[in-house]
Amino acid sequence: MPPWECQLFFDDRLATVLRQRATGEAGLRTQFRQLLDLLGKNRVQRAGDIDHSLIAAAWLRMDALAQDIPAPERAQMIREAGWRFRNPNLALHLADHEPEVSAAALNRADLVSEDCNALIPRLPVRARGFLRNRRDLPLDVIALLERLGVHDRGLPSPDPTPISADTPPPAAFRARADNDAAPVAPSLITPLPRPRDRDDTARTEISALVERIAQFRRERTDVRADFERASPRLPLDEMPERNARVATSFGFAADSSGRINWASSEVAAMVIGTRLFAAARLGAPAAEDGRLARAYARRQPINRTPISLMGAPAITGDWIIDAEPRFAEDGHFSGYFGRCRRVPANTEAPDSAEAREADRIRQLLHELRTPITAVQGYAEVIQQQLFGPAPHEYRALAAAIAADAARILAGFEELDRLARLESHAMAIDMGEADLAALVRRTTGQISPVLQPRGAGFAVGFADTAALMVVVDPDDAEALIWRLLASLAAACGEGEHLALRLDPLIGGQRALAQLTCTLPARLAREDNLFAATTRGANSAINAGLFGTGFALRLARAEARSCHGGLVRSGDDLVLTLPLLTAADPLSSLTAEHAYANQV
Repeated sequence: MPPWECQLFFDDRLATVLRQRATGEAGLRTQFRQLLDLLGKNRVQRAGDIDHSLIAAAWLRMDALAQDIPAPERAQMIREAGWRFRNPNLALHLADHEPEVSAAALNRADLVSEDCNALIPRLPVRARGFLRNRRDLPLDVIALLERLGVHDRGLPSPDPTPISADTPPPAAFRARADNDAAPVAPSLITPLPRPRDRDDTARTEISALVERIAQFRRERTDVRADFERASPRLPLDEMPERNARVATSFGFAADSSGRINWASSEVAAMVIGTRLFAAARLGAPAAEDGRLARAYARRQPINRTPISLMGAPAITGDWIIDAEPRFAEDGHFSGYFGRCRRVPANTEAPDSAEAREADRIRQLLHELRTPITAVQGYAEVIQQQLFGPAPHEYRALAAAIAADAARILAGFEELDRLARLESHAMAIDMGEADLAALVRRTTGQISPVLQPRGAGFAVGFADTAALMVVVDPDDAEALIWRLLASLAAACGEGEHLALRLDPLIGGQRALAQLTCTLPARLAREDNLFAATTRGANSAINAGLFGTGFALRLARAEARSCHGGLVRSGDDLVLTLPLLTAADPLSSLTAEHAYANQV
């Protein structure tokens, strides 16, 4: 592949990853893995004319993701096989992270001798020791580490020379791998008196050994904290025993008798050998065992079935099982594979009809995503010519298919979000957001698209107005965009929609109220939240399922954060909880929150 095509491929992929908005734990981990894969390739450092601002943005995004992903999980991702780690700049960047992440990166990196020699002087002193632990280093790299004072961890070999007054002081033992090797100060080493007899000589040698061990321990104290989390320790009264991490979900496989024979690595030792159902299993309700036993006997899928596990503290408690039957190549039943999810504290198992219906919708969406994701992947392969050159006409068609697949997947995400919100399986996070600023910013983005039609928004509050609401800023911005974009998509020629913002103080709750004039096309609808209106302008649309669905999703989001979205005549009224001085989330005073209200 020509070098310019390599660079375009990398730029396109990296820019695509950076444009994505990672939400949820799975999205954060996926984007971190994508950045590792792209930044770990050696062509990143060899492309002389590469967009350095794009690389800088990638480093910043990786650091931002590191704030939300625990260090052990990031270290596990780095240690995973199946991706190339040949970029010394990535190793240098990860060396500044937590000790376990730094150790994983420097042990996983596949660098040539020249890259290692250039990298080592730039590494933090602590990180050089992680690199020294490798046993596949070239001789010139080992020599460089020796010159820098980075040695193996452990006590040096004792000097066999008898200690006497004529013998020079013992040499300083080697420093730990993550400290500069500095010889012991001469003032700390004093000549020993000449032994008078055999017993005195033995005691003198023992005293010297004790002093060497004590010095080693003193130097080790400075870095012991860095290795507490990276190295497992036995509770031998040296350090307090760490609290066990409680598992929240794990994958498993069970044989035909219902006994777990495989599980995710973090809980494997705790659950392998456990029976999912057994008449004599202690602590298991009869109805619970009955559901599992019937599913096993009939070879049926196991959907949202409750179960109680007993054993280690990390797994003890109530769980929900989802699993599918497995069959061997000859057709014989071989067991189940699935996932266990812990039941949230202080809640019952989600067994209501509404919750089951929402769960079925999510399972259906999951089944639909699989083929669409495959189509999107093959289209991107053709468009980016990963398997060889393709005609421009085919690449254009593939790009259009990939874009359509992305829109369909975005629509599925909206369906899944609505199902979760309406079944109370998820809720909007609380936070602090300026509703007035969000409305101004959103209308400023939409207005240029409406201007050619002589349409737009008539904002009825001052540019300096501020109204704080108790909603996460990202969720609040998505809600305001969905609401105003849906109205703008139905806006006709020369039509201007009035926006008014008011605080509602008094009664049981303080609310912020945003009133929007409905476009004429939507004002004629009897049921606004079931409208099938679609905008003619492709630059702004209400989503894959039309205006009614978008407004219904906005209503569910508003209700989830203790607000609402209702129709009042020819107006659409959004209410969100107002931030007050009494609110525990508030870092402002009431005067500041209401200083510039309408």
